[in-house]
Amino acid sequence: MYVIVGLGNPTDKYKGTRHNIGFDAVDEIAKRFDIKVNTARHKALCGTGVIDGKKVVIVKPQTFMNLSGESVKAVCDFYKVDVTEELIVLYDDISLDVGHIRIRAKGSAGGHNGIKNIIAHLGTQEFKRIKIGVGANEGDLVKHVLGKFDKKDRSAVDAAINDAASAAVVMMSEDIQTAMNKYN
Repeated sequence: MYVIVGLGNPTDKYKGTRHNIGFDAVDEIAKRFDIKVNTARHKALCGTGVIDGKKVVIVKPQTFMNLSGESVKAVCDFYKVDVTEELIVLYDDISLDVGHIRIRAKGSAGGHNGIKNIIAHLGTQEFKRIKIGVGANEGDLVKHVLGKFDKKDRSAVDAAINDAASAAVVMMSEDIQTAMNKYN
């Protein structure tokens, strides 16, 4: 069984913000495979389904970004998944330009508080991830990640969401190296 987690902040206040691009990407996966992500459990909205013959749980933590690890740990424990093999986390990255994605098999938090909290709760940095570029900002970082994309960036953002969703499926149905070769 795979657990695919999109990071973001709950409530409509944060919908469409750069920080919620992980939610947007897992929503795209759910839409493609007709998975309803509407069951509240494990401090998250969850949906179960099948993708390319593999059982999957799609997760949108409702703990706010900085406490995402609470939800991710609860889901992984409940389903008894091997986090190094069966967990995929999708999230925003300010070090990548808008429209770009980067796939990694493991790594540090890189300053991302949601990932930092997941690492702390799981006790490992070894889990698959897809970083989705939201662009850098010279000013207030919080204001930047909680802000919405410019209209000029919308087509690049939509392409990145589409690529991230496709990459997650390739990571499950084939392997991470294939996904990295195709999407990095």
